[in-house]
Amino acid sequence: MLKALKWLVLLLILTVVVIAAWGYAPDRDPEELRKAYGGPPSVMLPLPDGQKVHLRDEGPRQAPVLLLLHGSSSSLHTWQGWADDLKRDYRVIRYDQPGHGLTGPQVKDDYSAKSFSDTAAAVMEQLGIDRYVVVGNSMGGWVAWNHALAYPDRVSGLVLVDAAGAPDSAPTNLPLGFRLAQSEWVGPMLQYFTPRTLVARSVRQTVANPDAVSDAQIDRYWNLLLYPGNRHATRLRNKVPRVPATAAQMAGITAPALVMWGAKDTLIPVSAADWFADNLPQSSRTIYPDLGHIPMEEAPERTVQDLRQWLSDVGLNQPTGPASDGAASQTAPAGDSASE
Repeated sequence: MLKALKWLVLLLILTVVVIAAWGYAPDRDPEELRKAYGGPPSVMLPLPDGQKVHLRDEGPRQAPVLLLLHGSSSSLHTWQGWADDLKRDYRVIRYDQPGHGLTGPQVKDDYSAKSFSDTAAAVMEQLGIDRYVVVGNSMGGWVAWNHALAYPDRVSGLVLVDAAGAPDSAPTNLPLGFRLAQSEWVGPMLQYFTPRTLVARSVRQTVANPDAVSDAQIDRYWNLLLYPGNRHATRLRNKVPRVPATAAQMAGITAPALVMWGAKDTLIPVSAADWFADNLPQSSRTIYPDLGHIPMEEAPERTVQDLRQWLSDVGLNQPTGPASDGAASQTAPAGDSASE
């Protein structure tokens, strides 16, 4: 009996060691991450509250402005396909939201809708931009419509891409990583044990065609999640209640709106697209039968052309007034590029 117990203890210890060796992932060196993901035209933009955000500001200075907001556990890189196309004719602003990417944790650990929305306002103020179209995917869409409510005089247009926040929009198949992160028992462990395989599975569960997800995409999501403080920020963010939008709130957003959605999105069902489109007064909707939760990554060429067409249709492809001549690279302190 005693011998059997010893073997059981040894087996348990071996199991713990194997799991730890497989899943333990320490924080990545921030300098190495900046070299990998913060090269030109990235800068670190200082905000009045002490936050520094990893930002890219591209395109003609006098062109109409688009502000692109990424989703949960993502980064500004999710918009790369769109930015490469749009920067020919638009000034394209995108940044890692607090708790994500190279921006790192929010300076006050505040991950409320107001905090995210105010950060967007502060970014645009620092860049001298007072009128723009705000575009958001997933959590970024939640930030975008909250921003349109809080700063109606600044938002000339609203684009929701598989956006969070519609009532009665529970996931039909929540990715494993999201489920574990929300667990009271497992969530805290993910701050130390975050295997690449878990991230890979979660990313593949968000798209319609898992085979199209590249190793580079998975590495980017995983590595930036391991930026110091981001996993703890994810834990804190998951504890913040997300109050769903109301029909009355949406009725108060009078700017033209475009709702873009992947019909195969299992994280936020396409019924949410219908709710947003039905309740936003000046809305259009575009549904993609073959795409999932991140259409701008899954099919950037096709989806950006639909965005361009809508911007033209509603007259948002023309400058709305004098724009600042200051680029992000002029706003950031000398020597404060993200790649240094």
